Amino acid sequence: MPTVIIHLQNDDPVLGEIDQLPEGTASSVLIRNPRKRDGKDLAYLDTNVVDVIFPMWRINFIEIVSEGEEEEIITFVRG
Repeated sequence: MPTVIIHLQNDDPVLGEIDQLPEGTASSVLIRNPRKRDGKDLAYLDTNVVDVIFPMWRINFIEIVSEGEEEEIITFVRG
């Protein structure tokens, strides 16, 4: 299951997993375990949400994260 960063119009990027990359004719994208890039919950989603469908018109572009880079993206800083 590829990890992706979805860049939404006028909003912060969303990190999550997708079952498969969307086709060129797709009208939406299903994201599993949506979260901010730092691993925190998205403020506009309920805490029990595990899947979100974003319409393609809201998406500027999609980054596909390689397996080695996942550890670098999701980090927690403890002070």
